[in-house]
Amino acid sequence: MIYLDNAATTLRKPQCVTDAVVRAMNTMGNPGRGAHSNALSASRVVYDARCKIAKLFGCKRPDHVVFTSNSTEALNIALNGIFEQGDHVITTDLEHNSVLRPLYRLEKAGIISLSFVPADSRGRADQDAFLSLLRPNTRAIVCTHASNLTGNMIDIARVGKIAHDHGALFVVDASQTAGAVPIDMERMNIDILCFTGHKGLMGPQGTGGLCIREGVEIRPFKVGGSGVHSYDKEQPSPYPTRLEAGTLNSHGIAGLSAALDYLNEVGIEAIRDREAMLTRRFYEGVSKIDGVTVYGDFGSEHTAVVALNIRDEDSAIISDTLYEDYEIATRPGAHCAPRMHEALGTTEQGAVRFSFSWFNTPEEVDEAVRAVAELAE
Repeated sequence: MIYLDNAATTLRKPQCVTDAVVRAMNTMGNPGRGAHSNALSASRVVYDARCKIAKLFGCKRPDHVVFTSNSTEALNIALNGIFEQGDHVITTDLEHNSVLRPLYRLEKAGIISLSFVPADSRGRADQDAFLSLLRPNTRAIVCTHASNLTGNMIDIARVGKIAHDHGALFVVDASQTAGAVPIDMERMNIDILCFTGHKGLMGPQGTGGLCIREGVEIRPFKVGGSGVHSYDKEQPSPYPTRLEAGTLNSHGIAGLSAALDYLNEVGIEAIRDREAMLTRRFYEGVSKIDGVTVYGDFGSEHTAVVALNIRDEDSAIISDTLYEDYEIATRPGAHCAPRMHEALGTTEQGAVRFSFSWFNTPEEVDEAVRAVAELAE
């Protein structure tokens, strides 16, 4: 099988990730829930992973790295924990439902008002609109680093400066870029960075988290066991315990920690260069095929994603045929990105998304181009 659905999850992981998970399952106890060697070993592994995440993303304090089960949970924690009645929020048409649905729920409850930075027919955000949409009560700008559908990226350093210049928080969904694009919270003016472990970071599913700038306060989204202050009626206030009620997925975090070692060894820039080469090779191949429509702006910064359609054929049929006849795995449909499909005019047809990783090869890309050409004929 040629696996080109890496924007959903990376199927191929470094061997060290598998080894670390197996080792953890056989040796690690519950972190923070005991003084025996197995519990202490788990605590060390989790803390070590916090330090690696903090270093990777330029978060000054490892104790402000909070682990979650994925970026959806991280975004829910952030968005339900920072807003008060009457706040205004700016977001974009590029967003995944992990951002949209928590914001819609807060809007429906009458807690926030919501404004959208529009996307054009090529899926590009009007970045000047961030400034024009600001209000005196704008509490935060919340946006993705890159569209999971088109791969178009937002200049988050520029947007973060706009937010900070006007006293607003900046919350970034890095689901599509963490591990594949360099991110520095300080330089990019990011207050809360939400990430997942199972995509570009090459870690196990069930891992993710938030990195929180010092001084940013987030109310607990869930409360419960913490391993400390057990007689208190409220969740302990220090990070990360404040936002980590219950047992962590320490086995998955051990795998994520190993994946971070692999990323540091290979280098984020090397990964980005290889993925950009594969993406460009595929784009240049399919964009010349009669009957193929490719979405997105490939003249600007871009992730390793190419979404396309073949004439008026339903994207699900194309994706199924690619797998059944060519053993090529892709993702069709709406991609949990409804506003982006509205901007592209693909709400009925959806789109077929090809997404590449460090482990794909030029030969696999060429096979995928050939398959698209044959289907277009």
